[in-house]
Amino acid sequence: MFIIGNYTLAVVFCFITMLCWGSWGNTQKLAGKTWRYELFYWDYVIGMVLFTLLLGFTMGSIGTEGRSFVADLGQAELASIAWVILGGVIFNASNILLSASTSLAGLAVAFPLGCGLALVLGVINNYLEQAKGNPVLLGLGVLLVVLAVVCNGIAAGRVSKGGEQNKDSKKGIILAIVAGVLMSTFYRFVVKGMDIDNFVSPAEGKLTPYSAIFIFSLGVLISNFLFNTLVMKRPFVGEPVSYKEYFKGSLSTHLVGILGGAIWCLGTAFSYIAAGKAGAAVSYALGQGAPMIAAFWGVFIWKEFKGADNKTNWLLALMFVLFIAGLATIVVAGN
Repeated sequence: MFIIGNYTLAVVFCFITMLCWGSWGNTQKLAGKTWRYELFYWDYVIGMVLFTLLLGFTMGSIGTEGRSFVADLGQAELASIAWVILGGVIFNASNILLSASTSLAGLAVAFPLGCGLALVLGVINNYLEQAKGNPVLLGLGVLLVVLAVVCNGIAAGRVSKGGEQNKDSKKGIILAIVAGVLMSTFYRFVVKGMDIDNFVSPAEGKLTPYSAIFIFSLGVLISNFLFNTLVMKRPFVGEPVSYKEYFKGSLSTHLVGILGGAIWCLGTAFSYIAAGKAGAAVSYALGQGAPMIAAFWGVFIWKEFKGADNKTNWLLALMFVLFIAGLATIVVAGN
C-alpha cells in the first residue's frame, strides 16, 4: 500500500484533507436548490462507500510495504473493526446535524462553529490518546482557532435576518455546536482500531488506513438507516420526506451528492494516511482547519454575509487571520 515517508508530505496530505473537508458542503448547497438535505445525504453516504473501495483497490493495493487492502481486511480482529465502526456511527450522527445546520444557518456559520469546536475538543482527545507533538504550541494553535470561532459566532449574530429566518439560523447554530461536540470524539475511536505508529509492519489484528476508511464508511452507512430515517420522518425544519421522493431524483442530482461523499472520503483517507507521520492530534487538527475553507466558500462564493456592516466584515477578516495563524502553529507543533 502507499505509505507516507516524511513529515512534509504528511502535512501536504493534511492540507488536502482540510480542502476536502471544507469543500464538500458546496455539493450540498448545489443540491439544496432542488433537493432536501436529508435526501442529499443518502447520495453522500453512497459516494463515501464507493470511493473507499476505489482507494482500497488502487492506493491501498500498490507498493511492497505494509499489508494490501484485502489482506489487511482479512486479518483484522473483531475488536479493531468494532472501534472503527463505532467511530463511523458517531461521525454520522454529528455530520447529519452539521448538514442540517448548513441548510439552516449557511456554510460560513455551520462549519466554523461546528468544526472549529470539534477541532478544539478533538485535538485534546487525540493528544491524550497519542501524545505526539509539542503540547505548548498545540495549545497555542488551538487557542487561536477558538478565537477564530468566537469571531465567526459574533459575526453570525450581527447579520440581521427577519422572523422565521432568524429562528432557523439560531436553530442551525445550536445544531452546529452539538455536531461539533460529537465530531470531536469520533477520530480517537478510529485510531484505537489502527496501528498508526507503524504502517510498514503493522501489528497483527489492527487496521491500516485503507481498510480503516472502508470499515468506517460501512459504520456510516449502517447507522444512516437509523439516523437519517429519523431525520426524514421528523426533520428539523420543513415537512417530512419519504424514500419515494429520493427515487424520483434526477441522475445529475444524485451524482452531486455522490461527488460530495467522494470529496469528504478522499480527505479522510489522507488524514488517516498522514497520521502515521504527523500523529493523530496534528493530523486531525490540520484537517479540521476545514472551517476556514468552508467560511471562504460561504463568504466569497455563496455571499452568505452579503450586506453585512463594516464591523462584521472586520470580524470575518480577523477570523481568517486567526485560523491561518492557528493552523501554522499546529504545523510547527508537530515537526
